Amino acid sequence: MEKKKFRLHMPHVFVILFFLVLVASISTWIIPPGQFDYQSVDVNGTMRDLVVPGSFHFIDRSEASPTGIIDFFCSFHRGMIEGAEIMMMIFIVNAAFSMIVKTGAFDCMMGALLRKFDGKEKILVPLFFLIYALGGTLFGMWNDFNGLIPIMVGMGIALGYDALFGFAVIELGIGMGFGAAIMNPYTIVIAQSIAGIPVYSNAGIRIAMFVIYSAISIWWIFRYGKKIKADPSKSLMAGEKTKFKLDRSELVKLKVGTREKLVLADILVCLGLIMYGFLRSGWGTIQLTGVFLMMGIIAALIYRWSPDKIAEEFINGCADIVFGALIVGIARATLVVLQDGVVIDTIINTMANLLTGLPAAIAAQGMLVIESLINFIIPSGSGQATTIIPIMAPLGDLMGVSREMTVLTFQMGDGLSNLLWPTSNIAVGCGISGVPLSKWWKFFLPLYGLMYVTQMLIIVFAQLFLGF
Repeated sequence: MEKKKFRLHMPHVFVILFFLVLVASISTWIIPPGQFDYQSVDVNGTMRDLVVPGSFHFIDRSEASPTGIIDFFCSFHRGMIEGAEIMMMIFIVNAAFSMIVKTGAFDCMMGALLRKFDGKEKILVPLFFLIYALGGTLFGMWNDFNGLIPIMVGMGIALGYDALFGFAVIELGIGMGFGAAIMNPYTIVIAQSIAGIPVYSNAGIRIAMFVIYSAISIWWIFRYGKKIKADPSKSLMAGEKTKFKLDRSELVKLKVGTREKLVLADILVCLGLIMYGFLRSGWGTIQLTGVFLMMGIIAALIYRWSPDKIAEEFINGCADIVFGALIVGIARATLVVLQDGVVIDTIINTMANLLTGLPAAIAAQGMLVIESLINFIIPSGSGQATTIIPIMAPLGDLMGVSREMTVLTFQMGDGLSNLLWPTSNIAVGCGISGVPLSKWWKFFLPLYGLMYVTQMLIIVFAQLFLGF
């Protein structure tokens, strides 16, 4: 009798998230509740609540709310409410770009791009990657680029690869750039200011990190692309419904007319407006969503759609993204139960105490581990900086870890894990692209392991040769 070959089965992402929330709920009964004291401090012109070092104290369990059975199931509803702003952004951005795709303008523009780079299509991959990476590393852009995800997914398919290939170009570009943080205002600027070291100091190592991250990521993307070109059955998207499927042979026949040029102008103007708003006017996801909605409606009007057709296609676009949007709400339930149990600060304090007494070389590596884990429960670069740097900076002083190293490990741990944890930005990107989170993990986890080792080596290099 022929033995069946064992294959590791990846559970449905909702199943994974369900059990993560369950584990978090159980932990609220095991981990004692505790809190830090916080103080409002002006950080580069913005008042932020910073942890008071050494202020951690346990509180009575009666002041916390450990998660009961009913609370556990209610947490999913509350997670949806907590994540409503991001979920609505996913719905509206996807619906807006869905309308543009339905007009046919998107196909015409992609066809023109393929004709322009006929025989040189591979140039497009590093070109687009570096555009997104520079946006992330210089300006801390992430959600600003979400509207371009459908374009990259379509490009990946049109180039003869798959949706995951195109999605990886934009998502790895943003994530690796954000993690290198040459001038990222949401991580490196805040962290260095809180740590009391000159802003943008030691930029050389971050530039080197940017180059290394980019080189490894582009190689990884092409490695995957080469594999599926040789054998399409090796595509991780095999059997998956693709939202933005494009046929190259048909695309190159399409011509760009006046309406298509007007839609392109609509997209470029709106993206420019979004970038200006984020960088100059302090915009958030609400304003971003509003501009994308305006962009979709203008494109529909250029093609003379009736109001009823606009409404119908908007609903269709929202319907296509339900699965992805729900991921955000379900993942947020994990944070809801941890906050109710008042155990987040306890977890952070315990992790920090594990480093006490360790040699500087080992402590720096421990900081990287801790920062990567904490990003699961504090999925915000600025939020994590204001919570963890006030703790780690003085702790590092006691262990002989420089404040430059403390900030370096923070930016490393916060940056790359945004592409890993379902509570972070990757869940939003998967929701918009139609790439299942489980498929992304299969693609990204080996790369994450490689990048993690790379980060460890960079830390050793910085300590031995740069005096960190």
